[in-house]
Parts: sequence; structure tokens; C-alpha cells
Amino acid sequence: MKNRIKELRKKRKLTQKELAKRLNVTRQWISSLERQHEIPSLKLANELAMALETSIYNLFDLESNKYQNKNF
Repeated sequence: MKNRIKELRKKRKLTQKELAKRLNVTRQWISSLERQHEIPSLKLANELAMALETSIYNLFDLESNKYQNKNF
């Protein structure tokens, strides 16, 4: 799943280690997320969005998802 974690983390001048500490996860896990090798749980995705001061939709680029069904 495409994400903007690295871009938003750098915009807020946070290191992977600092972000990991805020979320109580490892720096390696943050790195895996940024490389799109991991998908966080909904709980961690929400915490990540809050830590980066954005929405889950913006964090994971869901607003531009071409497969998003807008008929719900």
C-alpha cells in the first residue's frame, strides 16, 4: 500500500528513531513501513497519522486511490 510516511516524517523533522519511540515500535519497523514492506494495524495507522498530524487517508494516499468506490 502506497504511503507518505517518510515524506511526512521528514516534513516534521523527525528521525525514524524518534517516530518509533512515539509509537512504541522499533526503528526497523518504521523503515519497513516507509519501504512499503509492512502494513500497520488500524490502531497503529491511527497513531501514526496522529503522530504525523495528518489523516489516515492522507498518510496512505487513499484520497487518490483510483479503485476507491465513491458510490457508498
